[in-house]
Amino acid sequence: MSKKKILLIMHYPPPIHGAAMMGKYIKESQLINEEFDCNYINLSTSIKVDEIGVSGLLKWFRFFSIFFTELKELLFFRPHLVYFTLTAKGLGFYKDALLLLAAKTFGFKTIVHFHNKGVSSNQDSKLNDALYKLVFKNTEVILLAPELYQDVQKYVDEKQVYYCSNGIPAIEKIKIVKNKDKHKKGDTSVLLFLSNLIISKGVLVLLEACKLLKEQGVLFECKIVGGSGDLNETQLLEKISELGLENEVIYLGKKYGEDKIEVFNEASIFVLPTFYDNECFPLVLLEAMQFSLPLVATREGGITSIVNDNKNGFIVSRKDAEDLARVLAIMIEDRKLRRKLGKKSRKNFKKRYTLETFEENLVSILKQSLE
Repeated sequence: MSKKKILLIMHYPPPIHGAAMMGKYIKESQLINEEFDCNYINLSTSIKVDEIGVSGLLKWFRFFSIFFTELKELLFFRPHLVYFTLTAKGLGFYKDALLLLAAKTFGFKTIVHFHNKGVSSNQDSKLNDALYKLVFKNTEVILLAPELYQDVQKYVDEKQVYYCSNGIPAIEKIKIVKNKDKHKKGDTSVLLFLSNLIISKGVLVLLEACKLLKEQGVLFECKIVGGSGDLNETQLLEKISELGLENEVIYLGKKYGEDKIEVFNEASIFVLPTFYDNECFPLVLLEAMQFSLPLVATREGGITSIVNDNKNGFIVSRKDAEDLARVLAIMIEDRKLRRKLGKKSRKNFKKRYTLETFEENLVSILKQSLE
């Protein structure tokens, strides 16, 4: 029996971000490519991270190139299913909607995989409302977590929805420090923040919490890893100095490969106090789980599907340095608690968030959609 044909229009690097990395994993998946006859179109009109959200003639040229490539694939490849990773709002949504509606106009079955959110916050304008109705009519939707359904519930019946958590490649077990070795008696607890220096990712909230911890006499070390965002290195270091945290907080810049593994291995607690509006399912939390780290994060997007309060970490209030400091103080002073939470993190990762699990779940969803 011949394989079902799927045209996958999605982001993959460059640039590197969560949706692009998942697109890369799909494109390179042996399982997915063995199960289906797949053709791929890169949906990215940005080549660098700083081009995201910025318009220009070159990006429009790239978009029309994507559009005509799609038309060619629809006419000659004739897929049984067209898979899109749709942008939920803004200029990216209008571009993606045009591509999706082209496939629907030609009568092709469509499925949308969201790696972002923002439909509910942008549905009040008449134009957006009309476009969302067209986009979601007779279109199935894949969401990363049940918490994200509320974003699309005005337009999508839950019977049209599949849930598929992201997954990441497993690192060789030999490279990961054992859980018990991360929380040795007498060791200084190491807090780790790993993200680009974006204010809405909560890096300044973390610094304020660190100041409170120091004032309370709590001993700790905080490592910040990531490239410049709306904060640069100079601004971050100035803030660290302003808060009197030069001895407690270290900025390490970007880390990749073995250096990144070393940073995770040295950490005791992973902290992501994000209030980023577009936050859905941070892959960095999955990375931290793989290294048996207890997690501290906020109730944003699908994070509460990853961080189970008081089981593998804690959920803290958004933009609340006092609440963050309170929880961190408890964890820093109780190494047995950290060990228990970290052990659960590792167990959850192996059960739910490996790349193999993601691939199997996505294949199952695509097969159901093609029935």
